[in-house]
Amino acid sequence: VLQECGADCAKFQKSELEHKFNKKALDRPYTSEHSWGSTYGEHKRYLEFSHDQYRELKKYAEEVGIFFTASGMDEMAVEFLHELDVPFFKVGSGDTNNFPYLEKTAKKGRPMVISSGMQSMETMQKVYQMVRPINPNICFLQCTSAYPVQPEDVNLRVISAYISAFPDIPIGYSGHETGIAISVAAVALGAKIVERHVTLDKTWKGSDHQASLEPKELAELVKAIRSVEKAMGSPIKKLLPCEIACKEKLGKSVVAKVPIPEGTVLTLDMMTVKVGEPKGFPPEAIYNLVGQKVKRSIEEDDTITEQAMENQGKKAKC
Repeated sequence: VLQECGADCAKFQKSELEHKFNKKALDRPYTSEHSWGSTYGEHKRYLEFSHDQYRELKKYAEEVGIFFTASGMDEMAVEFLHELDVPFFKVGSGDTNNFPYLEKTAKKGRPMVISSGMQSMETMQKVYQMVRPINPNICFLQCTSAYPVQPEDVNLRVISAYISAFPDIPIGYSGHETGIAISVAAVALGAKIVERHVTLDKTWKGSDHQASLEPKELAELVKAIRSVEKAMGSPIKKLLPCEIACKEKLGKSVVAKVPIPEGTVLTLDMMTVKVGEPKGFPPEAIYNLVGQKVKRSIEEDDTITEQAMENQGKKAKC
């Protein structure tokens, strides 16, 4: 489904539960409507894929032509993902200030995509200072760890702040909002990676589903992002080939506001700007024409052309 929607990578979430949680956390009663067990440990064990299932998922992803990886939610999960030969490690927000974890993961030598939910700029600077010398292939994602996140808590401007603070690494966005508009805006602000949760049905049991995209939405998001990527274009402002037809049809020229006899020295009140036929001097040249002499008479409402000017318009060109 992800490949059909145009996504580049399917990312799962891998935990080795006894390494991610201590015993009391696993034994904690879990009575939520989203629970799949009487304790949090039972709930997580029910949901966790096995190593063999991960190998099967990776093989399937390769068959359909999509990258496959996972967030390693503890150091042992990272060891397994390294063995699985994933193309990059995803660091979930909960481990972004876990410096021993970051150091060990960085030393594996694989690219790292690091979410920044629940963190401060000061922490992200420390992460950069620690990880970048070990592993230059890192990316930070702006993220707010709420499910779903409200628009006023997204803070897309952090993307711009990260681009300024960390100019030598790509910056991306991990979104937990509903809909696609905010993720598209993130790309327009410079996000090079977009991560979104995906579900087959938002009404399914589990708190993440309502903060996820269904396949149709994912396809719309990918299409919108590809359009925005094209639309970002070039920072150089100039007349484009696609604009020439409009300029030829509607581009304005300097025309005579009154009859102008041969030998007249032009003043501003003799001229105006209209869509003219034939084309003549562009509007921005009107002030340069002031003080120049015409070598032949020009009728009222006619275009002022180079051929009518004593100096052939050399001074009037812009």
